[in-house]
Amino acid sequence: MSLSIPLQPSKVIESLNDDTFQDHLLQGVSRTFALTIPQLPPALAKPVANAYLLCRIVDTIEDEVALNSAQKRRFCHQFADVVRAKQPPAPLKDELGPLLSSGTLPAEHELISVVPRVVGITHQFDAEQQEALARCVEIMAQGMAEFQDRDLSAGLATLKEMNSYCYYVAGVVGEMLTQLFCHYSAAMASRREEMMRLAVSFGQGLQMTNILKDLWDDHKRGVCWLPQDVFDRTGGFSLAELKPGHNDPRFRAGFLELIGIAHGHLKNALRYTLLIPPNETGTREFCLWALGMAVLTLRKIAKNPDFSASDQVKITRRTVKTTIATCRILRSSDMGLKTAFALAGRGLPLAEQPS
Repeated sequence: MSLSIPLQPSKVIESLNDDTFQDHLLQGVSRTFALTIPQLPPALAKPVANAYLLCRIVDTIEDEVALNSAQKRRFCHQFADVVRAKQPPAPLKDELGPLLSSGTLPAEHELISVVPRVVGITHQFDAEQQEALARCVEIMAQGMAEFQDRDLSAGLATLKEMNSYCYYVAGVVGEMLTQLFCHYSAAMASRREEMMRLAVSFGQGLQMTNILKDLWDDHKRGVCWLPQDVFDRTGGFSLAELKPGHNDPRFRAGFLELIGIAHGHLKNALRYTLLIPPNETGTREFCLWALGMAVLTLRKIAKNPDFSASDQVKITRRTVKTTIATCRILRSSDMGLKTAFALAGRGLPLAEQPS
C-alpha cells in the first residue's frame, strides 16, 4: 500500500539555502549525523552532509518493502547513474516516489521528493569530491543488490560474507570520508595511505555495532546479518532457531565473539582518528563522537547479551552528552584519548583486527 505524499517539495523547503536545506533533511533521517556533521569545518560539512543524504537514498531504496529485488536493483543502478550525471534525476524521483509505502518514514518520502536538489548540490563540488561521492554510491548500490535475492532469515553463512556486507554499507563510506578529508587537508593527504588502510575497519566497527544492537529490529523484518560459521565454532547454535528470550549459552558465546571483533575494529577506528592532526578539532570530534558512542553501546550489549529489544542496549542521552564533553576535553590529546578508549572498553572481549 502506497502512502500518498505530494512529490513536489514545499516552497519553504525549496527556498532554503543549501546548508540549511541539507540540515533540514538530516534532522529527519538521522539525528546522529545531524549532530556530528556540524562539528566539521564548513568546507567539509557540506560535502559530507551531501554524501550521507546520497547514501540514505540508496538505503531507502534497499529497505522499501513494496519494491521487489529487480526494482531495487534497477533503482539503485539508476540512482548511481544520476549521481554520475549520466541520467537526469527527475524521472527517478517521479517513478520511485509513488511506489514508497507507508512503512517508509515520512522524512524519507521527503528525501526522495527532493532528489534533484540533493544531486544538484553534489554536482557543485570539485571533481575529486564528486568522484569520491559517486564511487561510494556505485559500490554501495552494487553491493546491496548482491544481497537482495537472499533469504537472510537464518543469517549469513560466513564472517567473510558479513565483512563484505559491512564494506558495502559502511567500509566504502570510510574510504569516501578519507578521500574528502584528504582533499580538504594537505596534512591528512600526507597520511592518506595509512588512513585508507584503516578506513574500512573504522566503517566496519560502527556497522557491526549497529548490527548487534539492531538484532531484534532486523529479526522482526525476517533479516539476520549474523554469520552462522561463528556460531558453529562456538557451540553449534543455529541462527534459524533464533528467538527473543532464547537464553542459550551457545548463542551467547558466538555473540560475544562478534562483540570482540567489533571492538577490534573500533580499536582501529581510534588509530584512524589519531592520524587526523590535533589542530583539526572538528574533524577529530566528528570521528570521536561516533567512536565513543559505539564503544559504550558495545559495553551495554556485552553486559546484556540476552537482550530482546534494541532499546535495552541503547545508550542514554546523558551518556551521549558525557561522551561529547569527554571528546571535547581530550580531542587534542592522543594519550588522553587512548586512555579514555581503554577505560570505555574495559572488560569487553577483544579480537585484534588487521589494518
